Amino acid sequence: MNKKRIVFLGSKPIGYQCFQFLIASAEKLNIEILALLTQQRKEFGSGADLSALAAEHHIPILSSLDEIPECDIIYSVQYHSILKAEHIAQAKQIAVNLHMAPLPEYRGSNQFSFALIDGKEEFGTTIHQMDAKIDHGDIIFQKRFAIPRNCWAFQLYELTYEASLKLFCQTLGHIVSGNFRCVPQADLIASKGSSLHYRHEIVDLKRIDLSWDEEKIKLHIRATTMPGFEPPYCEVNKRKIYFSTHYNHE
Repeated sequence: MNKKRIVFLGSKPIGYQCFQFLIASAEKLNIEILALLTQQRKEFGSGADLSALAAEHHIPILSSLDEIPECDIIYSVQYHSILKAEHIAQAKQIAVNLHMAPLPEYRGSNQFSFALIDGKEEFGTTIHQMDAKIDHGDIIFQKRFAIPRNCWAFQLYELTYEASLKLFCQTLGHIVSGNFRCVPQADLIASKGSSLHYRHEIVDLKRIDLSWDEEKIKLHIRATTMPGFEPPYCEVNKRKIYFSTHYNHE
């Protein structure tokens, strides 16, 4: 039986761990990893290096999306660029993306912060088919969980990270074999709602107005505190005063 040919696109710690699992599963799932495309980032104190991992296993490293070869599957995990239709078309079976948020509710960036600001009690992670729009394609697999009371953004990230890695590992064989059913996001928008957020929007969320009531200030601090990124702040005499990142679970 011919091996399924996979091109992996990924970055960040979650991308590293998923790529590591993909490599470890290659023989069992009868797959060939044709290439890796990544962007080196060291968020949350991580030194995860996908390029080094690829080199260790003699997997070619691409320098741009235009170099993606014809393959059976493109698998993207936290890759930083949106694929065009011609890139997606290189995958003859399917192109999929692991999005660390529930869809269709939270497309785009800063999903953890917006879910907390919106007062959501549930969050999740999604594997969906890629199309040329941002986090727009059909849902293939999804895992949801309750958001703890008084949750901070970085805590929600950690919970989603764990759920995302588990979902990737549990469903990889189904993606390779084609054993899944796609659900159009449009079928869920009436019951779940939908939003699309861009990276720059976090700037406004972090700006605290001291005239707000105490609970709103606390909410914005919890929702925008993430190690490795600028903390929430207020402006006094045109100077930024940052809020402490100390927290408790009460």
